[in-house]
Amino acid sequence: MADNSAQNRAEHWRKTRNLTILILVLWAIFGIIIPYNADVLNSMSFLGFPLGYWFCVQGSLIAFVLMIWFQNWRQDTIDDEHGVSE
Repeated sequence: MADNSAQNRAEHWRKTRNLTILILVLWAIFGIIIPYNADVLNSMSFLGFPLGYWFCVQGSLIAFVLMIWFQNWRQDTIDDEHGVSE
């Protein structure tokens, strides 16, 4: 049975909000900051490709998929902890 108290709802919301902020910060890093600095990163190489290029065409996509998986896994855990899972 779900604990529907105000304290439980507030804690659920706090954890959900913090998770969302974390994911948005990671999204900004991989979606904006790294591509913006690709020229600087191109001085290094990864798997034979310039690092800035690799991040723009492969690394960011991998990071986005991992962020989606992590957010869903973590949100399910938070929902289960607070008895609001579907």
